Amino acid sequence: MTEPLLVVDRLGVAFHTPGRTVEALKGVSFTLGKGETVALVGESGSGKSVTALSILQLLPYPLARHTPGSSIRLGGREMVDADADTLRAIRGDRVAMIFQEPMTSLNPLHTIERQVAEVLTLHRGLAGAAARARVLELLNLVGIRDAERRLGAYPHELSGGQRQRVMIAMALANEPDLLVADEPTTALDVTIQAQILKLLKDLQAKFGMAILFITHDLTIVRKLADRVCVMTQGEIVEQGTVADIFARPAHPYTRKLLSAQPKPRAPRQAAAAPLLQTSGIKVHFPIKTGILRRTTDHVRAVDGISVDLSPGRTLGVVGESGSGKTTLGLAILRLIKSEGSIRFDGAELQGRNANDLRPLRREMQIVFQDPYGSLSPRLSIAQIIEEGLTVHGFSGTPVEREQRIVTALEEVGLDPETRHRYPHEFSGGQRQRVAIARAMVLKPRFVVLDEPTSALDVSVQAQIVDLLQALQDKHGLAYMFISHDLRVIRALADEVLVMRNGVVVERGPALDIFDRPREEYTRALIAAAFNLETAAPGATSA
Repeated sequence: MTEPLLVVDRLGVAFHTPGRTVEALKGVSFTLGKGETVALVGESGSGKSVTALSILQLLPYPLARHTPGSSIRLGGREMVDADADTLRAIRGDRVAMIFQEPMTSLNPLHTIERQVAEVLTLHRGLAGAAARARVLELLNLVGIRDAERRLGAYPHELSGGQRQRVMIAMALANEPDLLVADEPTTALDVTIQAQILKLLKDLQAKFGMAILFITHDLTIVRKLADRVCVMTQGEIVEQGTVADIFARPAHPYTRKLLSAQPKPRAPRQAAAAPLLQTSGIKVHFPIKTGILRRTTDHVRAVDGISVDLSPGRTLGVVGESGSGKTTLGLAILRLIKSEGSIRFDGAELQGRNANDLRPLRREMQIVFQDPYGSLSPRLSIAQIIEEGLTVHGFSGTPVEREQRIVTALEEVGLDPETRHRYPHEFSGGQRQRVAIARAMVLKPRFVVLDEPTSALDVSVQAQIVDLLQALQDKHGLAYMFISHDLRVIRALADEVLVMRNGVVVERGPALDIFDRPREEYTRALIAAAFNLETAAPGATSA
C-alpha cells in the first residue's frame, strides 16, 4: 500500500515567551491522499492554522518549537526541522498556500503580473514573454475577466473575489501536489464564495492535487471535503468521512459545532406606528474627470429607497458587496449626506444640524462589522462604554455611571469585573459583545447592525444572534441588520430588503423571501447561501 501524500504524526507545537509556554498543538495526527480534500474544522484558537503553517515550517521559529516525536512527511520527505534548501524547493512548488485575506497577502506596490510571475521565476526560471504568457494563462484559468487588461493592475484595483482568484493563480502556478487553503472564503459574499469553491473543485479535478481546507464553516465542509478533522484546544477530537461526521457525530464538541446554527424565530406582528420611516433615500457620489476635475457622472450607491420599521421588529438588508447596504444604514443615521426624507418617531432628520440631532443620536446607535477596529485600543472597556454617556451628558453620579456600565456588560453576558481590561485581551466574540454594550448603555430605540457576525466563528455567531434577540425582546428595539449572510438574516429578520447596485430588487416578509423568492437574483443569493452551488447572475470573476 502506497503512503499517503501527507502524513502528520503526533504533531506538537509550543510557543515559548519569557516566563510562559503555550502548548498550541498536542499530538495532532491525520493523513491526506493524492487528489483528496480534508477539512480541518474548529473555532478560532483551536490550532487549525498552526497545523497548516507547520507543514511548510512557516511558524515563528525559534519562538515556536515542535515537541519531540513530531513528524510531518510530505511524499515520504520529513518536513519538521528540514533544511532551508529543502523548504525552498517545496514551498510554492510542491505545496502552495492560500491565505484568508488576499489584500494583506498581496504586495500593494507590485502589479498582478509581477506577483504571479515571481513564483514562476523562482521555481521554473521563466522570465519575459514566457512568464507573461503563463501568467495570462493562469489568470484565464481562474476566471479573471479581461485578464490581459488586468496584468498591470494593483491589488487595490481589484474586488475581493478577484484578489482571491489572483492568490489561487499564484498557488497553482507550478501545479502543486498539495494546496493548503486557510479560510480562503471567510471575507467573501456568499455568491463569490460559491464561485471560489466551485473553482477550487474544478481545478482539483484538472490537476489531481490534494487540498487541506481550513474553515469554521460547516456548510462549506459538507460540499467540498471528503474527510473532516474536528479540532479544539490543539487536538483533533474526531475525524472521519463527511457523511459519517455529519450524520453520526461522536464527540460532544462536534455535536456542539453542528448544532451552532442561528435558529429562525417565529414571525411577529408589527406595531401600529412605525418608529422609522424613509422615503426616496438617495446617496450619489460624484465622478470627477479631466484636469479641472469636473463632475461628469455619479455613482448611485443608494438610489431612491424607502423603508418603514416598527419597534421590536428587524429589517434585514441583504446583497453582495457594493450593493449599497452599509451606505443606506449610514444615510439613515445621518452619518453621510443624502437626499430624501428620514423620519424618526415622527421627527424629520434631514436639514437638522449636529446640535439639533444630538438628542436623537442617543436613541439611534450602530454596531460595526469589525469590533477590533471600532474599539479604541487605548481605552479600557469601562472607558469605551462610558464614552457615550459622557458625550450625551449623562447627569448621574459617578456611582450611577458605574452601575450603568456594569448593567450594560451584564446584559451582553460579560463579567463586569473585566471592565478595566483592554480590547486586545478579549476574543472576537467578546469584543463584539463590548461593541453591543457600548450601544445599549444609552438605551437606544433603533440600532443599525452592520455585519456584526461576519468575522465570527459559527458557534459565536449563534451566541450573538441569541443575545441580539434577547435584547430586542427585552427593550422593544428596532433593528436594521445589514449582512450578506442569509443564514443569520433568516434567524433574525421579520422583513427582508434585497439590494443590488443601489436599488431594491425585492422586499417582503422574511418567510416569503426565503420560501418563495420572486426574483432570480434573490433565488441565486439563497442558493449560494444554503447550497453553495449557484452563483448570482452576472457575477463572474467577482
